[in-house]
Amino acid sequence: MPKYYVNKNAQNNGDHEVHKEGCSYMPAFENRTYLGEFYSCSGAVTAAKSYYAKSNGCYYCSRPCHTS
Repeated sequence: MPKYYVNKNAQNNGDHEVHKEGCSYMPAFENRTYLGEFYSCSGAVTAAKSYYAKSNGCYYCSRPCHTS
């Protein structure tokens, strides 16, 4: 199962992006929080929302969960 991380730094629109391990847009180690292993990005985004209410999937590695 893929490992997912959430970016501690918000995007310009306020979203904290969720990334799958290996994404070329993965934030630096100190700027990400490990969420765990999930079958899909939807579980990872749900987990990220416990840290940041405004969480969203990365356009590049978690496109099915990218909503804005």
